[in-house]
Amino acid sequence: MEVKEPVAKRILVTGGTGLVGKAIEKVVADGEGRPDEEWIFVSSRDADLTSATETKALFEQHKPTHVIHLAAMVGGLFKNIRYNLDFWRRNIHINDNVLHSAYETGVQKVVSCLSTCIFPDKTTYPIDETMIHNGPPHSSNFGYSYAKRMIDIQNRGYFEQHGCRFTAVIPTNVFGPHDNFNIEDGHVLPGLIHKVYLAKQNGSALTVWGTGKPRRQFIYSLDLARLFLWVLREYDEVEPIILSGESPKSSFNPFARGWSHQPQSCPSPQWEKKMKSPSGRQQKLSWRPWTSGESFFLTPPRPMGSSRRQPAMPSYGATCPASSSHPSDKL
Repeated sequence: MEVKEPVAKRILVTGGTGLVGKAIEKVVADGEGRPDEEWIFVSSRDADLTSATETKALFEQHKPTHVIHLAAMVGGLFKNIRYNLDFWRRNIHINDNVLHSAYETGVQKVVSCLSTCIFPDKTTYPIDETMIHNGPPHSSNFGYSYAKRMIDIQNRGYFEQHGCRFTAVIPTNVFGPHDNFNIEDGHVLPGLIHKVYLAKQNGSALTVWGTGKPRRQFIYSLDLARLFLWVLREYDEVEPIILSGESPKSSFNPFARGWSHQPQSCPSPQWEKKMKSPSGRQQKLSWRPWTSGESFFLTPPRPMGSSRRQPAMPSYGATCPASSSHPSDKL
C-alpha cells in the first residue's frame, strides 16, 4: 500500500478568484506547484474578511501554514474618488483580520500584495521601497493607498513583537486574463482594451483621456504569479519588495546593490536586484494624447523582474517602478 508523504505547506490564497489569484492558480496547475504544497484559493463567497469572526473561522477550517493575501476592495480612479472612506475602512478591516488570524493560528509566512499608488505623490525618481512613507499619496485614492501602506506597518509590528515572517510585494500595474474591463471602475489597460473594442464595434473614434505625461509600467499577471511563488519560497525579509519590469538600459553590477539603471525618466542611477520570469510577456505602453486618426503602438515585449534579491531562476532584469496614480492617467 502506497503511503503518501505529508503536505509540508498548506497555502491559503485570499482573493483567489481575482486577476492575480487566478494567475497564481494557473501557474501552479501548469506545473510550477511542488509536491509538498497544497494550494487553497478562496474568495468572498467563502468568507467575509471584513468580519473577524468569519476570517478566523476560515483560517481554523483550512489551517494554512502560508498565506498569499490578495483580497481587497479595489476600483478605478472615479470609484476611489467617490468612496475614499469605504476603501479605507473595508481594506483596513480585511488586512487586520487576515494578519491577526494568521498570527493567532500560527501561520509561518504571509505575503501581502500592495500597490504602486502607496508611494508619495510628490517624490523623486527612481522610487524604491524605502520611500513608501516619505509623504502623502495622491489625494484621489488616499483611502486605498493608506490602507495598503498600513500592511507594511503591521508586518513590522508583528515581526518586532511576535517574530512573525509577514512581508509584502509591490507590483507595478498588473494586466492579464480575468481583469476588470469596466471602463469606469477598472484600471488603465483593461479600460483601454474595452474602449478599443467598443470603438471598433461601433465604428467610432477612440479617445484616450489625459495629457500623456504620466508614465506607467505594466507586468503580465502570469509573470507576477511566478514571482509570487519565488517570494513565498525564497524571500525572507519583512521589508516589502518591488516587482517590476526591465529597461533596455539596465546592466547588472554584482558589487553594487544590484541593477544599475538610468532611464530617461529617472534623474539618477537606480540600484535594483536582478530577477526574472521565464515568460517575457510584460509590455510597456508608450503613448501621448491620441485619437483613432493617429498611429498608436506598444513597444516590443520585455521580460520582467524584481528590485531585490537574486532568485533561484534565470534572470533578465528590473527597472524603475511605476508612478502613483494620477487623474490624468484615467483613460
